[in-house]
Amino acid sequence: MLIWRLILGVLLVAMVAGLAWLDYYAARPGLVMAPLAIVGTFLAAGELVRLFEHNHQTPSPSRYLVVPGAVAVVLVSLAPSFWPFGEMPGATLMGRVGWVAIGLAGSCSIVFAAEMLRYREPGSATTRLALAIFGIAYAGGLMGFVAQLRLLAGGRWGSDGRWGMLALLSLIVVVKSNDIGAYCFGRLFGRTKLAPVLSPGKTWEGLAGGFALSTVATMATLGPLAQAMGCDSQRTLPGWIAGCLVYAVLVGIAGVAGDLAVSMLKRDAYLKNSSTWMPGFGGVLDVLDSILFAAPVAFLLWITRCVGP
Repeated sequence: MLIWRLILGVLLVAMVAGLAWLDYYAARPGLVMAPLAIVGTFLAAGELVRLFEHNHQTPSPSRYLVVPGAVAVVLVSLAPSFWPFGEMPGATLMGRVGWVAIGLAGSCSIVFAAEMLRYREPGSATTRLALAIFGIAYAGGLMGFVAQLRLLAGGRWGSDGRWGMLALLSLIVVVKSNDIGAYCFGRLFGRTKLAPVLSPGKTWEGLAGGFALSTVATMATLGPLAQAMGCDSQRTLPGWIAGCLVYAVLVGIAGVAGDLAVSMLKRDAYLKNSSTWMPGFGGVLDVLDSILFAAPVAFLLWITRCVGP
């Protein structure tokens, strides 16, 4: 199983790196990576519905509502990449997060309408509705923040989208380096369980190791890599170091919380993994769980200038 995890991990890294390189030189930010976000959302939403269906204690929402609804949120969030009317808009009246909000509002309204049409007797509509909206918000809404990181452009971000690419890469690097550090340190030094009920394999020692590695990775991403991409920061050295530390810790905590949250959903459905088609990983939801939870935190830290130009 470990060899499959390594092989598939290398292939995933190569695929994301290749798409990121192509997207960096695309005519508009996000144009190349948009299909990856859409497919990832489609698969993650489907796996989330599978978890709901496997828990026979509650009525499950229709996957024909949750999956298209989640994908619709991401499509609306990516609207600036495909905007056909002249220059790409950076934000709505509600700011950049407005694209995500518009998508969520539309999808949730459709879910409400569908439940009203199928309503026959009391007892299950509210639960189905709540789970459907949760699935759309989780798979689609959180992926929308991933999209908004890539679309950071205009104003202090410049017009070519390089800061947006750096923001997206920083999210992935911090979260996955935290995962790797936690796994390695946990295997070597782990003694004290972090969350024995939700995830027996996680330890406090592994958590510390994950934060250590993610801090180094953050400095490498926002330092040498940023300079190589032409993203020149005007920050003083102490301010840059402080920003890197805050970013690594807060995004890392959010990533761990996302991992534990999906572990709770899987345990509640009596399943070990969200799916089985990715040997060594489980399913797409098992790969994206920490990234999705950390995306809004990373987005907030970038737009509030904790890190960046």
